[in-house]
Amino acid sequence: MQIEAIWGPMTEPRRLARSQSALRSIVERTLAAFRATRRRLRPHVRALVVMAILFLVLSLAGGLSGWLAVAGFLVMAMVVAGRDPNDADGDEERFPARDPERARRAQGSTERETESWRLLLDAVPDAAVALDHNFNVMHFNARLEELFPKVRVGQPLSQLSRNPELNDAVEKAATSNDEVVVDLFERVPVERRISATVSRLGGRDVRRGLPSLIVSFRDLTEQDKLAQMRADFIANASHELRTPLASLRGFVETLQGPARDDPEARERFLAIMSSQATRMTRLIDDLLSLSRVEMRVHLPPRGILDLNEVASYVAQALDPVAAAAKIEIKVTKSEGPIRIRGDRDEIVQVLQNLVHNAIKYGREGGHVEIAVSRVLDGSPPQPRALIAVADDGIGIAPEHIPRLTERFYRANVAASREKGGTGLGLAIVKHIVIRHRGELRISSVVGKGSTFSILFDELGAVRR
Repeated sequence: MQIEAIWGPMTEPRRLARSQSALRSIVERTLAAFRATRRRLRPHVRALVVMAILFLVLSLAGGLSGWLAVAGFLVMAMVVAGRDPNDADGDEERFPARDPERARRAQGSTERETESWRLLLDAVPDAAVALDHNFNVMHFNARLEELFPKVRVGQPLSQLSRNPELNDAVEKAATSNDEVVVDLFERVPVERRISATVSRLGGRDVRRGLPSLIVSFRDLTEQDKLAQMRADFIANASHELRTPLASLRGFVETLQGPARDDPEARERFLAIMSSQATRMTRLIDDLLSLSRVEMRVHLPPRGILDLNEVASYVAQALDPVAAAAKIEIKVTKSEGPIRIRGDRDEIVQVLQNLVHNAIKYGREGGHVEIAVSRVLDGSPPQPRALIAVADDGIGIAPEHIPRLTERFYRANVAASREKGGTGLGLAIVKHIVIRHRGELRISSVVGKGSTFSILFDELGAVRR
């Protein structure tokens, strides 16, 4: 008892000192944690204010209790305070100079974003172009270059297409959240219809380096041609097939009736029926061939061919047909190769149609010439490739020449049908020449013959 009575008063000051030291340590740690939390929260003041307003609205108008609102706000604040400052976008944007590694990561992230949207645009199946807020071209995919070969990065959209409807659609989309769709009708170098869709990404508030607008183009020419082809096929086929079908029906009825037991009549009628069936087959084949050519007339060819080689091939292929008609085919080649950009099969078809016509309407014992050469044409004169098919037949009257390439048009209907013509050969020639950006010219003198000439741009020729 005496020892406790003496020791107790002596140890009391020490306990008090230890308690005060522990209290100071707790206060210091609390203040340090508060200062650290304040530093963490400083870049996120705006987010915290927004959260506070949100919880306040939920408490006052949404039925959320005040304690739950306070607890939710504190939890969100703790989450924000617990974030790694190195991962904060705001710090990366505000203090790039304080942390070079952080700035480098931010720059790398921006470059990856830029590369990502460019790759996405390249993968779009339709022709597409990205525009900045000034409507200048930022990037475009390969499909767009096929529609607009002169497109370049940095040029204004108004230089890409001067169509006022497209420019109006872009200006409208820049101030609207809805995409704008407009149909464009191009007439040069060939007629085509294009549907353009303009979509706004971010307007003038979009991040630097990212596009403001995306314009996609879909070529509807082939779709329109297909619909027109169906309509034309029904109209033309029904008209042209009516006569041979009526003949076949009449012969069948005759063979089933009066000529049933007449061998001579049966042989004669069967020969006529075979001729009419062959005519219908040629007609359908030419209609399908014309339809295929019309569907592709807006697509420029990509192959390369030599006109000298094509002329020799066609002459050799049709030599038996010419020999049967007692006509000689002569080929005149240029000194060197003349190459053009084109589809070889289609150019062969053009020459075959022209030479077939020359054989059918040429005089017996005459000749057909296929000539390949270089000429200067236009004003000012430009070097061009020329291939011509000439005959020494009956010729064509001047009033018929402007309409020869119309489908089913014939200068002499009876002679054409007698020789197996369908009235579609020159229409096919015209559309193939248009697809190859060439020019068909026809000259003829009645009683002396006709010349069909086609001009192409020679590959590699220097145009002034």
